[in-house]
Amino acid sequence: MIKGYLLKHYLAVLITAFCTQLVSAQSKSQVQWISFEQLEDSLKARPKKVFIDFFTEWCTYCRKMEKEVFTKPAVAAVLNNDYYAVKMDAESMDTIRFDGQLFINRNSTKRRKGIHDLALLLGQRDGRFAPPTMLVLDAEFTIKQRYFSYMHSQKLLKALE
Repeated sequence: MIKGYLLKHYLAVLITAFCTQLVSAQSKSQVQWISFEQLEDSLKARPKKVFIDFFTEWCTYCRKMEKEVFTKPAVAAVLNNDYYAVKMDAESMDTIRFDGQLFINRNSTKRRKGIHDLALLLGQRDGRFAPPTMLVLDAEFTIKQRYFSYMHSQKLLKALE
């Protein structure tokens, strides 16, 4: 009876350890996305380059990048090690406090969600916003490059160099 209990206990510990290792390995191969609020605190604590991905739920290429690009271990490693990676739904209705200011979605109507003010401020081109929109910023939060289209993993890695 005691042997059976010890065997079950040992197996439970072994399975828990294996699952913990598996989850840890998976989290390292996934991009560790943060919010703008977390970004502000992180930049104050430790300046680092920033990557921002503005997406919308209806954007086919945004979903494709989520499934095919941001899941690549090489992409996740670069974004996790060298950047603070921020992901934001450009149609979010959230009020975001960043850099001492409040940003809202003033363009929302009963029919359409509209584009959030923060996405418009940072990610518009020629007065318009179209997802996917990605930004690369330096540690001082100066925009170095904007990208306005789908990027396969190798192209994104080159852009992040």
